[in-house]
Amino acid sequence: MKKISFFLFCIIFGFHALAQDLTIKGLITSKDDGQPLPGVSVLIKGTLKGTITDFDGNYVIQAPKDATLQFSYIGMKSQDVNVDGRTTLDIVMENDAIGVDEVVVIGYGTQKKEDLTGAVSIVNAETIENLKPVKVEQALQGTMSGVNVTAQSGAPGSGLDIRIRGISTNGDASPVAIIDGYQGDLNTLNPNDIETITVLKDAQAAIYGTVGANGIILITTKSGRKNQATKVTVNSSVGIQETSRKLPVLNATEYAVLLNEAYAASGDDLPFPSISGLGKGTNWQNELFETAPVYNNDINISGGTDKIVYSLSASNLKQEGIIGGPKTGYERNTGRMTLGADLSSWIKFKSSITFTNVNRKTINEFGLGSVLFNALNMPSTMPVYDDAGDYFLAPSSLGNEVINPLAQIENTYNDYDLAKWNGNFSLNFNILSNLTATTRIGFNTTNDKSKDFSTEISYGGKVFDVSRSTVFQDRNNYNDYTFDAFVTYDKTYSDLHHLTATVGTTVYKTWGDHLEGRGYDIPNNSWEFADIGLATGTTDAKVTNSWTYDQRRLSYFARIQYDYEGKYLLSAMLRRDASTKFGPNNTVAYFPSVTIGWNLAKEDFLKEAENIDLLKLRLSYGILGSDKIDDYQYISRLNGGATYVFDGSLVNGTAVGASPNASIKWEESEQFDLGVDLKLFNNKVDLNADYFSKKTNNLLIGNIPVSGILGVGAPGAAGPTVNAGTVKNSGFEFAVGYRGKITKDLTFSVNYNLTTLKNEVLEVNNGTGFVEGGSFGVGQPAPARMEVGKPIGYFYGYKTDGLFQNQAEADAHPSQVALGAEASPGDIRFVNMNGDDLIDTDDRTDIGSPIPDATMGLNISLNFKGLDFVAYAFASIGNDIVRNYERVIPDVNKMSYKLNRWTGEGTSNTVPRLTTAATSNTVFSDFYVEDGSFLRLQNIQLGYKLPKSVTEKLFIQSLRVYTSISNLFTITEYQGFDPAASSGEPIGAGFDNGFYPAARTYTFGLNLNF
Repeated sequence: MKKISFFLFCIIFGFHALAQDLTIKGLITSKDDGQPLPGVSVLIKGTLKGTITDFDGNYVIQAPKDATLQFSYIGMKSQDVNVDGRTTLDIVMENDAIGVDEVVVIGYGTQKKEDLTGAVSIVNAETIENLKPVKVEQALQGTMSGVNVTAQSGAPGSGLDIRIRGISTNGDASPVAIIDGYQGDLNTLNPNDIETITVLKDAQAAIYGTVGANGIILITTKSGRKNQATKVTVNSSVGIQETSRKLPVLNATEYAVLLNEAYAASGDDLPFPSISGLGKGTNWQNELFETAPVYNNDINISGGTDKIVYSLSASNLKQEGIIGGPKTGYERNTGRMTLGADLSSWIKFKSSITFTNVNRKTINEFGLGSVLFNALNMPSTMPVYDDAGDYFLAPSSLGNEVINPLAQIENTYNDYDLAKWNGNFSLNFNILSNLTATTRIGFNTTNDKSKDFSTEISYGGKVFDVSRSTVFQDRNNYNDYTFDAFVTYDKTYSDLHHLTATVGTTVYKTWGDHLEGRGYDIPNNSWEFADIGLATGTTDAKVTNSWTYDQRRLSYFARIQYDYEGKYLLSAMLRRDASTKFGPNNTVAYFPSVTIGWNLAKEDFLKEAENIDLLKLRLSYGILGSDKIDDYQYISRLNGGATYVFDGSLVNGTAVGASPNASIKWEESEQFDLGVDLKLFNNKVDLNADYFSKKTNNLLIGNIPVSGILGVGAPGAAGPTVNAGTVKNSGFEFAVGYRGKITKDLTFSVNYNLTTLKNEVLEVNNGTGFVEGGSFGVGQPAPARMEVGKPIGYFYGYKTDGLFQNQAEADAHPSQVALGAEASPGDIRFVNMNGDDLIDTDDRTDIGSPIPDATMGLNISLNFKGLDFVAYAFASIGNDIVRNYERVIPDVNKMSYKLNRWTGEGTSNTVPRLTTAATSNTVFSDFYVEDGSFLRLQNIQLGYKLPKSVTEKLFIQSLRVYTSISNLFTITEYQGFDPAASSGEPIGAGFDNGFYPAARTYTFGLNLNF
């Protein structure tokens, strides 16, 4: 009877308690700008029951009438509010003056932003949304100090190079990307899947040891949130691309006039006895460039319960090129799934899997004989098609490299396909209240294949002629995994001393293989039959090749972070790396670093300063490494070529390649940083400034001169690679942001950043004192160098001093015959740098550098009710570019600046005369070097979010429509297509062979949330 009575009592009490619960609704906004805050956590205090606000800042929760609701949001002050029987609670949240809740990913853990002692820059999902980048790397250009991004080409899918605080090596200078904890690849990521991008720029990256020297990019991808109803987000856009620039070349009449002048100057017959009726002729750039579409669509479904969070996304990007259309097409498809689960009160599971498929087609985009190179050099007097309707053949008078660019595109056939799986799985264990352990494994597995078909064709005796149709095919398999296991102890003692200690290990392995083959005489000379299995031709030469690799790294690391009352900050770390990339003498290396900070805003003498929210000084020093070199250089490899005679016949074989160096070791980067962080006026002003110095020692330099007895002159052979160089980068970084309110409904933010850079080579100990690279013209010496006292990759050529105006000036000047011909009036006068009586190769000197003195970014945003506007600009100051897209043969077309050529004494002192005779005007000199400084408006975007009264009728949560323009304009004095493009080579960058220009894109899109 007692049990029954107790049971009835519980039921009655339960109904009574349930009846006391209220349905509480409300809107949560920011005090700073009045905007609604999505994703705010709303929790019934003392319970695990809660919810989060929707996209418009609204929430609904069931709670007892006497409950207390806790409201928390990153970067905002948390609030506890008593319900007191109310059913509507609108909350206004304030920015946290010290940002104690804002955390930053720093590698093997997180840290409060106010406690950071290293140089760190962050890009969030909102910035990515504003920029709408096709590739992740584009979101870093101009949005953070110390980071410079250059495109290798404007073609769809082309590579981008990231440089953090300068070029620190003559080898691979790219940073390493860590995606959700494992080493990954930025190229295959969908930018809309990214939550934050954090860049470690100084010694704080030493926690990654041998891969941290060029900087670390930490990617955190999006996931679901606990207690979030299923949310569907759809982003869709379509864009129209066009060229952002065309170069001024001579039209048909101008070309004929100038060519007649050149022939007459040499006493030759005029090629155009009559120029009447020529008109403007063919504009090859107009024939080449076209408008091209770009489509971008993605969908994300996310949500969560008390114990499980999930996110599913899929995307499709399809882009055609402004040259060649589908022949320069790029398509990327991605599918991604994340899942997190609380397996128990102390074990949490998290996983993420991504599949990426890429298809790309390309043309000859840059270099001698590229499509744009040919378009600029084909004369305007020549037609696209001949009388028979076939492509017009460029005559031999234009040289062996210049052909009809439309025919070149038509006869280009290739295809590249990539399929990639990557992801991670992790378990987090809350062993004790202050002790956690993490194990995780991340992986990448990639299979790609390519096919390149050369159709049998004749361009009239050019280097592009193909006498036998050929197909080249290759397949690659790349794999790697990263396994991490680490424990973290985090405790505060006596409310004064906060200690965080992390120790762990990382295992990294990468392996793969490659197979390639070539087939001849393709059936029907057709792309449809281009397959090695169908090729019918035979050859005496080897037509197959393969290789395999297997590299591993075992690491141990430890980090201690300490602060006293949040005022005095210390972080010290040590990493031990062992790598199979290096020989037994140098398998293991140690990378220590220490960073310290002083938060003056928490000192008694500043506590009462109402307008100072944060004032922190930072200092860091450490040693980082780089192992980005070719594999197995410490052993002899059979990768050289050799031809032997057996029984009177030539037989192709294999020989030893480059000489080994058993003592080869990592490049080491010694990094120092002194910085200050300042926040003012309730976080409205945010300022960061740093001085940095990065000296990289033991640079790896290849082909060191050794005795010829070793056979280093044989095909495929070379001297050994040794650690023989040092380069230093130093400079200042400055970033300032301000956000405020003009009226109640009109808010704005402005962010500006500046980076100055000085690059200097300190050592080149390879026997010659310099390393050469790059190319200019045909048959000329390497025009770029790495040499002590100069910036890496500086231009090495002749200085000029105007033009000879008469024969007396030419006769009085040291002879220039060693450069190709004796000087005549109207020729370039070269400076005699060594003071002898001859202008020769010894007079070459520093004539420019591709490295900018400073880079800047300016970002502006405005919000007025449902309207939003953003603009992003970037500037590069002080970098030089070499104009290398002009063929020097007399009959090719010319740039319009040639109209200002020298025609007699006093007519010009900058543009040399025209002649068909041999001159020295074509040697590499500062005549071809231009100031590459530029200011580019990278993106502007105008959006409108429909009012809630409208979206409710449409049964959707929110709808935003927008239009944007990328690469709207570029201000520069450079004459070429794109001052922002570069090959990315540390030695050889800055030579413009006719870069495929960045497209100007007009985009229309929508963001839809259910």
